[in-house]
Amino acid sequence: MKHARILIVDDDPDVLTAVRLLLKQHVATVITEHNPELIPAVLSKEKPDLVLLDMNFKSTINTGNEGLYWLSRIKSTKPDLPVVMITAYGAIDLAVTSLKQGAADFVVKPWQNEQLIGVIADLLSTNKRTNVDRNMAGTDPEFIGDSPVMQDLRYKIGKIAPTDANILILGENGTGKDLIATAIHKQSKRADKPFIKVDVGSLTESLFESELFGHKKGAFTDAREDRTGRFEAANGGTLFLDEIGNISLQQQAKLLSVLQNRQVIPLGSNTPVPVDIRLVCATNVPLADLANENRFRKDLIYRVNTVDLQVPPLRARGDDTLLIARHFLRKYAQKYMKPAADFDKRAEQKLLGYQYPGNVRELQYSIERAVIMAETEVLGAEDLIFSPIEQTPSANRDNGAASQHNLVELERITIANVVEKHGGNISKAAKELGITRTALYRRLSKYDI
Repeated sequence: MKHARILIVDDDPDVLTAVRLLLKQHVATVITEHNPELIPAVLSKEKPDLVLLDMNFKSTINTGNEGLYWLSRIKSTKPDLPVVMITAYGAIDLAVTSLKQGAADFVVKPWQNEQLIGVIADLLSTNKRTNVDRNMAGTDPEFIGDSPVMQDLRYKIGKIAPTDANILILGENGTGKDLIATAIHKQSKRADKPFIKVDVGSLTESLFESELFGHKKGAFTDAREDRTGRFEAANGGTLFLDEIGNISLQQQAKLLSVLQNRQVIPLGSNTPVPVDIRLVCATNVPLADLANENRFRKDLIYRVNTVDLQVPPLRARGDDTLLIARHFLRKYAQKYMKPAADFDKRAEQKLLGYQYPGNVRELQYSIERAVIMAETEVLGAEDLIFSPIEQTPSANRDNGAASQHNLVELERITIANVVEKHGGNISKAAKELGITRTALYRRLSKYDI
């Protein structure tokens, strides 16, 4: 409940005050409203997780019962939003009717505080599980969870996807930038048009123009037939250029020319081909580093970055980690026909305590390995082994930049690993580290290795 937003709608100010004072100890935000006519506006603005709705108002609406009317209005626009009806003892029959019309529960005035808290807690928990199950059924794991950073990301996607603005997606490797790009396309006005993805960071200088802009037969030695480039293939739809931060300055100049002119000229041709594309780009390079003109042209940054989206690393998503881990646990238990069904408390603590330099991708591989090796239904901390491929130390980082503490820890770990690699031979270890024996001895003493 601690992250929940609760809306209370009642025309009795004493009720609003009493419920607000009670709930503020248990939830993140309590929104009160005495005028039911403002319910649609409040829902749109505040986006509550649950509504407490009075059954009767002093209202101009002549329906026999205002509560049922406003319940139907809420469910018509927010069918998944739990609504708890507040009713007087004599109106229990109407409260039962409200359950048939979509209310999640009802409480009778005067209520017991413990009962009201229990009803709200149960509904929030049930609704969260329902949402997670829906995510698991039809959405990739990078979108599972309700942490504040993911709610903010979903909100931004919803705002910018319907526009034609060029978008730059920023984030570490393994955070699912390609899935964000796909989500933007699916929610755009171009959803029924092509979505073309190109990993431009992997294209060589010789292939860059041919792959993106196309070529004519005979344009170069191996050009045995005409080829349509990715820009032309994406015409009318979305073109996703992944790892754009890794392309050379020469490639950037060619890309900028196409974006400015909105046309491509295939290799071996002098005839421009107009293209209408929505451009989405992604990179794991921080924007501050990308702004270095020795690395990336600023005029191109402005072209590709009408709006930027920062995809949060897994370590910033709190309890989402457990939801995603359980998603992978169920997935791989079914795939490998294993008994694994849950994690014990120590395993949960280990999952929440790790920093995931490889993000969701690393978590996925760790859970898959644990399921394959598991012999029991409940996995323990000892079953979870994180990838040795990821060398970044488990320390908090801000915006991808390691703190001084991280750098010191990295040096300590590196020295210890190299010394162990050479079986304690200081000469060989110092040579590999590129320092003198004396300097290595000082560091061994400093880090008590």
